[in-house]
Amino acid sequence: MSKILKWLGIALAGLAGLLIVAAALVFFLSESRINKTYVISVNTVPVGADAETLARGEHLAITRGCTDCHGANLAGGAFIDDPAIGRISASNLTSGRGGVGNLYRDEDWVRAIRHGVGPDGKPLLFMPAQEFYYLSDEDLGALIAYLRTIPPVDNVPPEDAVRPLGRILFLAGKFPLIPAEMIDHDAPRPEAPEPGVTVAYGQYLAVGCAGCHGQDFTGGPIPGMPPGTPPAADLTPSGHVADWSEAEFIAAMRTGVSPDGHEISPVMPLDAVGAMTDDELKAIWLFLQSLPLGA
Repeated sequence: MSKILKWLGIALAGLAGLLIVAAALVFFLSESRINKTYVISVNTVPVGADAETLARGEHLAITRGCTDCHGANLAGGAFIDDPAIGRISASNLTSGRGGVGNLYRDEDWVRAIRHGVGPDGKPLLFMPAQEFYYLSDEDLGALIAYLRTIPPVDNVPPEDAVRPLGRILFLAGKFPLIPAEMIDHDAPRPEAPEPGVTVAYGQYLAVGCAGCHGQDFTGGPIPGMPPGTPPAADLTPSGHVADWSEAEFIAAMRTGVSPDGHEISPVMPLDAVGAMTDDELKAIWLFLQSLPLGA
């Protein structure tokens, strides 16, 4: 009996040792990527200050989802706070205490928004720069112009803290912690289409939808969301929106209710999508209709 207990103790000690080594490896690998320094040369964009430019910038801040994470006043705060996954905070974008508004130069805004990298060269956690990377110079300049005018709010967002499960999911590719890794920072700038009710402009606008609905827009589990979160819908012609008309699609985006009377999942950023113009929603509709059938 004593020999059995002895060997059991050795086995448990060995298992504990393996777990410690595995935990240390997970921490080291994830921490090295979190603290990687990116050297990115950016080209500044024209930043106007006229009323039309500022109105366009405000429209972009809403419809591109800036207010979803940074808050209606853009003063930031924790938008993920899970004891197992971690705490991720959005920056205070204003010029108030704890904000970056008075600290960022034009090139810092471009680097942060287009590349997901802060002035110190470190990646901004969960900043969806892979979506903003495609913004035209005109739209990015308008967004920066607007951010420079928002009222200051004193708010110091809590520090980020990536916890064990979050690190494991990150290393497994299930938690998009560092969007800067998804971007080819040296690639030529993609050319933005002219605004209009076209498939090309709809694709430009729908880039922000891919974060939840997938690059092929066939939907499924949403990366980074907790268990039990409803999956994103299939937006291709093989999905349930295939039976909707353009008018029904626009109405659903405005009201949050599908044509058959069901409420759309609250995970869907309806405040952002619903603030789009009719022409923008029509362009997105055209693009979705042009997609190949999903699996």
